[in-house]
Amino acid sequence: MSTERLTAIDEGQGTPVVLVHSSGMSSRQWRKLIDRLAPSHRVVAPDLLGSGNNPPWTDDPGFHFSHDLDALEAWLTAVGSPVHLVGHSYGGLLALQLARRDPARVASLTLYDPVAYGVLARPAGADDDTAVLRDATLGGNDRWFEAFVDYWNGPGAWRALPEPTRAGFLRVGRKVFREVCALLDDRTPASAYAGITAPTLLLSGEQTPPDARRVAEILAQA
Repeated sequence: MSTERLTAIDEGQGTPVVLVHSSGMSSRQWRKLIDRLAPSHRVVAPDLLGSGNNPPWTDDPGFHFSHDLDALEAWLTAVGSPVHLVGHSYGGLLALQLARRDPARVASLTLYDPVAYGVLARPAGADDDTAVLRDATLGGNDRWFEAFVDYWNGPGAWRALPEPTRAGFLRVGRKVFREVCALLDDRTPASAYAGITAPTLLLSGEQTPPDARRVAEILAQA
């Protein structure tokens, strides 16, 4: 990523609000929130590697979410600090990890279903079959997304999406697969987040899967 690809609205004043999108999405995920926050706030909505206006993803079996973290950290340096960090799902995990790296840089955290599965005492989805989600031969294809989207939204959710929406996900499918593998392998314990002192708001949906809801509960305790 480069700062030239920054999506920012600078009419507002005060501490910047940095919005970090979820897997398979882009900064466009935040367009309605950006409209509501501007011009009273300065809003920055970056595209993660391989997403949005960034160059297409070149598959890398050695990918780890730390690669997105490094890119985001460079963005924060360009934007200035401290910042209000807002993250959804994978973006929530990245926001947490950024706050761990440099707590003084973060003015506040707002996290919706952060997928910090390392805080669980057992691997995420241990009661379910995660073989499809880890299968490199399927990773990011139609069958893989059916398992992934239906996990979050219920049986039939993937097939119910409009074809253009499914096509958009499939275009970045391999990157999403690598992200999911990285977060399923994450073993960062809850104690690792205890050094975060910024005010933090943790949110979960009414139908959030049990594992993801438990992550938010454990993070709140930490």
